[in-house]
Amino acid sequence: MATETTIVRAPSVDLKLEVVVIPVSDIDRAKSFYGGLGWRLDADFAVGDAFRVVQFTPPGSPSSVHFGKGITSAAPGSASGMYLVVSDIEAARAELIRHGAEVSEIFHRTGPGQPPVSGRHPERGSYRSYATFSDPDGNGWLLQEVTERLPGRVDAGATTFTSGAELASAFRRAEAAHGEYEKQLGHRDEDWPNWYAEYIVREQAGERQPA
Repeated sequence: MATETTIVRAPSVDLKLEVVVIPVSDIDRAKSFYGGLGWRLDADFAVGDAFRVVQFTPPGSPSSVHFGKGITSAAPGSASGMYLVVSDIEAARAELIRHGAEVSEIFHRTGPGQPPVSGRHPERGSYRSYATFSDPDGNGWLLQEVTERLPGRVDAGATTFTSGAELASAFRRAEAAHGEYEKQLGHRDEDWPNWYAEYIVREQAGERQPA
């Protein structure tokens, strides 16, 4: 006689990426570099001579970086492909250069897996414009401009911004799109606040924009 099997599923648990460890050869040099970029220093503590950890958080980032002594066996400078997502790559690049980073020229890709092409993506396609820089050990960072998330990438029920600058960029994109909408209307849209709100929420969720 067959018996019914009941499968008990564990409740969903958030797994939030909190820290990325980067290997460096000179802790104080790395601390000076990342502090010079304007990243927030969260911690710097040691336990004897064998352990020291320094934590920095990039502006507007929910995740931080660790480096120090006794926290990784990876070779200094071996970290690469660490993404820093920005809403305006030209402004982000200029800001990093102003703080002493040597940032590459901006380049873009016409599609996934396509070769790099000089300059920002002509239509400012989301996920398509990049620039790179490294810390003194050679750990590599990649700037990527993201203005509209892929569908399913974010919770459609939650719209959040990690900084005032990111929200301001969203308002500027909504303003430009709304200007085109008003041209179609042929008159001023009195309900523009709701149009802006819907545009920004849909953009972040990767949904079709209001007509």
